[in-house]
Amino acid sequence: MFVEREASVGEPTSQERRHAEQNDKRILGNVVQCDGARATISAYADDIEGAITGLWTVGKMISINLGSTRTVGLVYEIGKSDRAWSNEGQNPIEVSIELIGEVRDATEPGAKPVFDRGITTYPHIGAIAHRIRSRDLQAVYDLAGRHSITIGTLSQDEAIDANIAIDDTLARHFAIVGTTGVGKSTAVSLLLRKSIAARPDLRILILDPHNEFAASLPEHCVRVDSKTLDLPFWMFRLEEFAEVLFRGRETVAEEVDALRDLIPAAKNLYRNPGSGTYLRRGSDALTADTPVPYRIADLIKQIDERIGMLESKNDRPILKSLKTRIESAASDPRYRFMFNSRLIEDTIHETIGNIFRVPHHGRPVTCFEMAGMPSEVVNSVCSVLARLAFDLALWSEGKLQLLLLCEEAHRYMPADPRLGFAPTRHALSRIAKEGRKYGCYLGVVTQRPGELDPTILSQCSTFFAMRLANEQDQAIIRSAIADSSASTLAFLSSMGQREAIAFGEGVATTMRLKFEKLPQDLIPGTGKREQASSSETGDDVDLAAIVERLRNVPKPQQQMAFAEVVDSGRQAGDPDYRKPATTPRMQPDDDFDLRYGLKPSTFGLRPQND
Repeated sequence: MFVEREASVGEPTSQERRHAEQNDKRILGNVVQCDGARATISAYADDIEGAITGLWTVGKMISINLGSTRTVGLVYEIGKSDRAWSNEGQNPIEVSIELIGEVRDATEPGAKPVFDRGITTYPHIGAIAHRIRSRDLQAVYDLAGRHSITIGTLSQDEAIDANIAIDDTLARHFAIVGTTGVGKSTAVSLLLRKSIAARPDLRILILDPHNEFAASLPEHCVRVDSKTLDLPFWMFRLEEFAEVLFRGRETVAEEVDALRDLIPAAKNLYRNPGSGTYLRRGSDALTADTPVPYRIADLIKQIDERIGMLESKNDRPILKSLKTRIESAASDPRYRFMFNSRLIEDTIHETIGNIFRVPHHGRPVTCFEMAGMPSEVVNSVCSVLARLAFDLALWSEGKLQLLLLCEEAHRYMPADPRLGFAPTRHALSRIAKEGRKYGCYLGVVTQRPGELDPTILSQCSTFFAMRLANEQDQAIIRSAIADSSASTLAFLSSMGQREAIAFGEGVATTMRLKFEKLPQDLIPGTGKREQASSSETGDDVDLAAIVERLRNVPKPQQQMAFAEVVDSGRQAGDPDYRKPATTPRMQPDDDFDLRYGLKPSTFGLRPQND
């Protein structure tokens, strides 16, 4: 690069050549306009011989030489003022750039250049502009010694790694947004793997609505679903328990008030069986929210006693309705994880240890798989888990580091306050606002940031914005990014797979990157797609298995040791109805029903209602 010695001191280090045959006296461009945030550069689209150089393209970084410093800018628009192309002579163009910061050479010889977001000296008219060199580009994204991990490469230069400060990214919460199919789940899986390697003490709980992350983290995670989850009903707070009883409908205030009085009495009966309904007053008094075991039988007994009291005759319809709700929920097979245990014990230590991996035994990630679960169950369970995560981090005094990752976060924290479940919103808001002080972090993943609670989104300090086509969603991200990088978001609707714009506390400056490519078997959802493709090759769909999972009803269990399980005709819907009977069918006997009072098809069997 040729620089007039009389006009400028020049750079301490020589400029890189973009082409070996480039003329030393050729200036790539000159500043012709600057307003403090943006500048315009006059340049030529072709060289003297008429060959198109392609040196100026949208999305590339450029450097403006000011002698002791170099101003860094991002090209966001190029064009010809006359909108015409000439094949004779050079074609002048105007390049619009957004000023990002400036690079200064270090005072020590051989040290790396230093980047500063602020601009102390603005470009003057005629200042020389050129494509940024690699050393300056590395300085722009340098994290200044912060604990960092590599998650990919820069989109502008794939030879330069894209690094993020992992501690700041986690502690101040992060969000990954992007439309469906752009690679959000793959980016999440990559970030989790890198985070576990950098922070071995980190525990991660994934709220997984599509059951896809467990297969992508096989060596790090344990899988928890509705069949393996053990979350006793007595660990739910009153409003969470009411959400289960009322099945997501509007609660009845009188019934909730009755529960608020009856649950402490049932808890007291469990702790002090001989005390009756007497409740202690004072510092050790029990409330409906205290996580102390109690029996559903004791709760129903309290309701029956109150129904029988003379002064409660006006409340009998309310109490009968409440009793019906409790019995219905306790017998619902979808709520097995709450009411399955026949023996009520104080298992809070085991429950919390299994869910939050204390100790983790080399598997610090828990994938809570929610596909197929009713919405009211999901709402209540997510509320309990988020509340427990914050309380554990709070009372561990920072010794327990927890990351709660919410996939499809707009389901739990919708922008409309009339939607969703209020306790879940409050629990997640508490983590977003106060969690970093105690070591409880929040990760938000959504394809519709416009439908997400803005309070939650505003607490996320690091964003990874992937391709977004919706104008409302783009406006939400545009409001969160700094003004000096607003033009970067012009690429949101046209970015490729695995590409993202990262900005916030976790990066040095706004960065367009491409995530690392994961092996095919570690991409979330790959197993499901392989099963779907194998079924298309000619295998029949197992309708019986699908119906069995749809019903979600446990099989009757053999109750009497001397009774034989009877073949009921293998009706359609049974898993083995296609198979021939291996045992001869029991023939009806005239004396059978008279002697036992039971039909042959039900002898020895009892439906399981828990």
